Amino acid sequence: MIESHPTNSLIPPLEEDDLAVLMHDIQENGLLQPIVLDSSGRILDGRGRLTACERLDIKPVFVTYDGAGVDIYSLSVNLKRRSFSKGMCAMITVKARASLGFACPESGQTARPDSGQEARPESGHTVRDIEEQLGVARAVIGRANVVWQYAPDLVDSVISGAVGLDRAYEVARQKKAQTESAEAQLAKLRMTDPTLAARVADGELTLQGAWAEHKARQEEEIRQRRVATHLLCETLPSLAQIRGTRTFALYDPDLSPPGRAVTRETIEHASSALAQAASVWAERDLP
Repeated sequence: MIESHPTNSLIPPLEEDDLAVLMHDIQENGLLQPIVLDSSGRILDGRGRLTACERLDIKPVFVTYDGAGVDIYSLSVNLKRRSFSKGMCAMITVKARASLGFACPESGQTARPDSGQEARPESGHTVRDIEEQLGVARAVIGRANVVWQYAPDLVDSVISGAVGLDRAYEVARQKKAQTESAEAQLAKLRMTDPTLAARVADGELTLQGAWAEHKARQEEEIRQRRVATHLLCETLPSLAQIRGTRTFALYDPDLSPPGRAVTRETIEHASSALAQAASVWAERDLP
């Protein structure tokens, strides 16, 4: 069993009907195109031809590719030979870039996974090289890249042709907008309530749940403010009105409502509360 080069493995295998046509052609005309291997003996081009030869019990012919840019070569010869749509070609190219770490659609560079370093394709191919050699426009590769980033579950469906790139791109674009909106909402939450934002980042709360909790806190704070304001407005103006009158001298403990008697302790607490009120009003610069 001959191993395929990683780039070649990304190319969908021939359908049985297409393989049958290829087998018939090889049986009638022989193997006109040899199977191309890399320097390590892995298949760069010709998986279908090798399968056809094995089924026909025909000895295949191999050649070794000794040029530069093995990844681009493998993609180029396979994508040009097969009847893939532009969208399928773009998606295969993006998957190859992301999986194998070559030729980023935006910059011509990418970092190999976990390497921490940028890497160019083996031959130094740029985005323009990919456009020219594979016949895939940068805009189409850009749409495929959005699908790879925001709708990865649709990547293989695009490659197989089950879902068109345009449809997958619309789904990915919507998810991208949702993601960017969520990121903006999280940034706003960090400014508004860092504690809740941290809980979202830790996975304890959903973003929606965090905003709901924040809203509930705001509503509770407003309720408490309303209660406190009404209590103070009912109590302090009445106390202020009796200053300088004979009210204190007329106080009769026997006539006080149950549980509402005024004692020296009550007066001390009231005095302390008034001092605290005066301090808070000064801090808040209230009239």
